Formats: sequence, structure tokens, C-alpha cells
Amino acid sequence: MATIALLGTGLLGEAIGLRLLERGVRLKVWNRTAKKCECLLKQGAELIENLDGAARGCQSVITVLRDGPVSAEVIAALGDLDTGCCIPMGTMGISESRQLAKQVCGQRGAYLEAPVLGSRSEAINGTLLMMTGGETSEFEKQLPLLRILAADPKWMGPTGSAAAAKLALNQLIASLTHSYSLALRLVQASGLDVECFMEVLRPSALYARTADKKLERMLSNDFSNPNFSTALLRKDLKLFVREANMADVNTEALMGLVDLLNRAEGTSLDNGDYSALHALTAGSVEKS
Repeated sequence: MATIALLGTGLLGEAIGLRLLERGVRLKVWNRTAKKCECLLKQGAELIENLDGAARGCQSVITVLRDGPVSAEVIAALGDLDTGCCIPMGTMGISESRQLAKQVCGQRGAYLEAPVLGSRSEAINGTLLMMTGGETSEFEKQLPLLRILAADPKWMGPTGSAAAAKLALNQLIASLTHSYSLALRLVQASGLDVECFMEVLRPSALYARTADKKLERMLSNDFSNPNFSTALLRKDLKLFVREANMADVNTEALMGLVDLLNRAEGTSLDNGDYSALHALTAGSVEKS
């Protein structure tokens, strides 16, 4: 297996790294906070101490970074990509991904966007849902690597297609969680037993698995140990609104949800699981 560079070893990035190492991939890793690489180093990864030139000899460079601008900055620091393929797996805007593809080409590299849906457990088990965008030839070339992380990586179309799909899905996460929270609030306020309500919801066409996945957190107000934080959900929803507006899509109905998520800033909810939206629909947010 060729050498792979992994840039960004947060919750998801670390899990992706563990999966690659478990499957015998030679891995070089970098994070702005080097301490976050320790787990992967103990499993046999090599630390990238200097980004400049770190892509030399690497078949691919996977990035799992906060957003498009950060990804562009970190990839630019690599310099010559030595014909390797840059594979960003984080969420970014459609226009940002297309611009990054041009940047990567200028750095003598190939580009394949590959945002994923799933969290730490799915990454470790190799069951992420992966969408890719770019040249079909590059998709075929990278398939052996991608299949380590996702059983069925999907080619969505040219660059920007996968970014669009990921933004659309993350908007659904925000909207579904919000609407479910509102429903629970009314159920609770009415005195109706929540489980009685769930027994009707589960067999209906309205049911989504996230309802049961997030129910205990919402009822207990325990948003600790998140796989995806409220802050990241807000960031992605704002990015969706920006890109949708550029495409002449009416996003007025989403602005109330953006405003609601803005209320989490400066509170303990921001770093908690995104199901903390349920705390926001209570009508007041305690600062902490």
C-alpha cells in the first residue's frame, strides 16, 4: 500500500487514521495541535513536523479540516504535491471546492472531493457514507483507498457535486433535528407521554432514525462527548444558506434556525452534541 498523508486528526480525522492503520496503510499525520496525533503515532503513524514538502512520495493527501478556507491554507503549505491526489473529506462550499481544485492543480496535484456522512464509529468500522466529485479517472484510481473507509463510495459528478450533496445532507440534519425538537417540546408541554408519541411516530412515514438516536440526549439534556458539535452544525448551515442564495434558492425559512443556533455561541451548548438544539427550543439559554 502506498503512503498516505492525513491532515487533521480531530474526532473524525483520528478515527479515519485508525482505520487506515488497521488496514495496513503507511500513514503520515499532521494536526495544528500536534498532541492530537499521539493516538495515531502510538499505532505506527509518522508525524509530519513540517508541511512544506510533506506530500512528496505520497499517493494521496486526505484532509479532514474545519472548512474550505482552512483546507486551502493547509494544502497551500504543502507546496509541490508531487502528482499526488488531494482528497478533502470535510464539509466545504461548492465554490470553495472548485477553487481548491484549481489551487491543487497549480501545486501539481490531482483533486477528488470526498466528503463523508457518519461519525467516529462509522469511520473506525469502514462504514462511512462517502460522496465524491471530480474526474472519473481519479475516482477509479483512488477506489482501493476509499473502500477502506466506505463500502460503496459514490461518484456524484464533477467537482462541486459531492460538496453540494454534503451541504444538502447537513442542512437536513439541522432542519430534522429542529423540527423533531419542536415536536417533542409540544408533546412534553401537553403532558402526553413521550414514549406513547414515539410508538405512533416510529411506524409512520415521518420517522427518521435520528429520532431515537437523539431522544435520550434530548430528554436528559446530556450533550457531552459529541461526534458533531452545535458549533459545526451552525457553521455548515450558514454555508448552505450562502451557497443556496448564490444559486437563487429562497432560504428565508432557514434564517430563524440560523438565529436560534447563534444563541448557542458563548454557552456550553456550542461544544456539545448538535442535539443541544433541544435546549435552544426551550426558549432560554443559560450562559456558562
